[in-house]
Amino acid sequence: MSTPQQPPVFLYLFRIRFPTGAFASFAHRISGVLLFLAMPYLAWLLNLSLQGPEGYTAAVAHLQPLCLRLASALLVWSLLHHLLAGLRFLLIDIHIGVDLPTARLTARAATLAAIVLTLLYTWWVL
Repeated sequence: MSTPQQPPVFLYLFRIRFPTGAFASFAHRISGVLLFLAMPYLAWLLNLSLQGPEGYTAAVAHLQPLCLRLASALLVWSLLHHLLAGLRFLLIDIHIGVDLPTARLTARAATLAAIVLTLLYTWWVL
């Protein structure tokens, strides 16, 4: 006789504790997607600002609403985290910081540094 099969387990993703390195890796991917999606808008804004004094004034005026300043903070987080986590992954690729305690420390440092620098940027912009 076969044993009865267990019913499938419902995975509640918010209850799973991911390791720090997994969180840093996931955030690195999310920040890359955000940067990629923002690229057309940022290119348009750069083009507008390079069209002369009037274009620069229009670009600055375009970034004045609060929602766009907060969106710029999200983009700054994305850029900072992608840069710091990318440097961490490059160091891991050349076998620096591969052992578990160092990998956890660098993952926390990259994540926290990006958050702290983004908060400083947000305080400066608002």
